Amino acid sequence: MGKSKEEKETVLCPVGRFFADMEKIAGKKSPFFQHLNQSRVELLKAVRTLLDEKIEGLEKKASKAGGKKITKIKVE
Repeated sequence: MGKSKEEKETVLCPVGRFFADMEKIAGKKSPFFQHLNQSRVELLKAVRTLLDEKIEGLEKKASKAGGKKITKIKVE
């Protein structure tokens, strides 16, 4: 029987594949998997931090640009 659409999509992500493989080996209730699950949470939090920093930087840049005026300079 073929894999479901969801299983095929998981294979596309190397990180997701790693966690799925480890879950098969150790089982969801093992301390090993609990550590892996926590690391997955930490990875997502790290990505969220990067996104928040980028959003904040873009917002600051936009607010600074709104206060600046364009000065036309004549070039000879």
